[in-house]
Amino acid sequence: MITITPGRLTLGDLRSMAEKRQSVELDPSCRDAITRGAEAVASIAERGEPAYGVNTGFGRLANTHIPREQLELLQKNLVLSHAVGIGEPFAPEVVRLLLLLKIASLARGHSGVSLELVEALIALLNNDVLPVIPSKGSVGASGDLAPLAHMATILIGVGEVNIQGERATAQAGLAAAGLKTMVLHPKEGLALLNGTQASTALALRNLFAIEDLWRSGIVSGSLSVDAAAGSITPFDPRIHQLRGHPGQIDAAAAYRSLLKDSGITVSHQDCEKVQDPYSLRCQPQVMGACLDLIRNAANTLVIEANAVSDNPLVFPDTLEVLSGGNFHAEPVAFAADTLAIAAAEIGALAERRIALLIDSSLSGLPPFLVRDGGVNSGFMIAHVTAAALASENKTLAHPASIDSLPTSANQEDHVSMATFAARKLTDICANVAGIIAIELLAAAQGIDLRQPYLTSPSLAPVVQLIRTHVPHYDIDHYLAPDIQSVIELVSSGQIAAYAPIGLPSLGNAQ
Repeated sequence: MITITPGRLTLGDLRSMAEKRQSVELDPSCRDAITRGAEAVASIAERGEPAYGVNTGFGRLANTHIPREQLELLQKNLVLSHAVGIGEPFAPEVVRLLLLLKIASLARGHSGVSLELVEALIALLNNDVLPVIPSKGSVGASGDLAPLAHMATILIGVGEVNIQGERATAQAGLAAAGLKTMVLHPKEGLALLNGTQASTALALRNLFAIEDLWRSGIVSGSLSVDAAAGSITPFDPRIHQLRGHPGQIDAAAAYRSLLKDSGITVSHQDCEKVQDPYSLRCQPQVMGACLDLIRNAANTLVIEANAVSDNPLVFPDTLEVLSGGNFHAEPVAFAADTLAIAAAEIGALAERRIALLIDSSLSGLPPFLVRDGGVNSGFMIAHVTAAALASENKTLAHPASIDSLPTSANQEDHVSMATFAARKLTDICANVAGIIAIELLAAAQGIDLRQPYLTSPSLAPVVQLIRTHVPHYDIDHYLAPDIQSVIELVSSGQIAAYAPIGLPSLGNAQ
């Protein structure tokens, strides 16, 4: 159970909702704040004074006054006209996060909606009635209008839902949640549509995936060091303390822990090699920089998760309705774009290590990691797949936030593109999982080929886990299923679990 207290959602709350459906409840302190906000809007509507979104049109139509008898129709029409999304629906975990974030924002009491409306959203979430929300159609300014409109249409009995995973009509969804079709009061439609909840939910879901990929990359990178008979000197804490970056220091400590007491390390302590290639030697510097970006993005996103990001905002104490721009998702766009860079670099570094392992002149292992080369191609083309994925990520990591296309007849003349920035992270994450899976297979093969010398006590269970799913590569065979098996180990977090650095260290705001 997640208790929604104004401004107090944690990364732990959000990750738990992404991983598994959680029930939510309102802290009692929310109820009074919500009621006061709704009463303020009702008072303003009763007086008839112009207030954007309460009794005016929207966007360039903000100067159009709407008569009192049409205020409910105004909100209904707003929701229906903005539900214009296309594309594949959001995944269930994204919709759960989106609902949680919208509830938390409205519960702050500055959106002017009724307690009944907030409780209706809670009922949808608690009964696993998830709106079907198309993934494309938001530019991340004036809020995530199209995605949030598809969420809102359910409350007025329009659209589709998934009821415990089964597609159904909105009316069936309302019945399953114990609700009836709602009539939206002044400003309620606008409050539902305005906000950054879609882009933030997408970014959070992918943040959690990237946290796991970072830890998996630490594990696969450590295995590659041992497989390539690399030096552990680059992980000496004195090196990293002199530079001072927190992520680098933490990453180096993780590598030291994983490689401690490796028999392979002992076997080559007196070798003539002075320095390893950068993909081995500079792992703390690269992965540490990625970790710092992940932490910064996590801090931004947990702030946004607790934000009131609709417009206008209601201040009950003074009965004011103030127009601003909290719906502009630039912070989310920047967070998503930096996560894209970090994730792409995790994959790029892993791809370089695969290239190193299959190159006998660098690794000292048989060419392409197979004993009978020539008749066997070994990991030759598995590396090509990794290279293709890493190259694709270079395009996907291009920042979406630097683009802007004016909308709404130039009223909304600068937009963030945050929803696309966060959405493309899903493809990047899938690519990185594939690259790391191939590295794990290659590194495990290299560890096998180092026998009778053994890897460290911390890494031996990783090799054993891989070998329970994929046998040692003796001769060429149908390799795609092997890669897919290890991708599932990566994507499920089973590889990340071996990293000696836990999730709380991945975000300062917990």
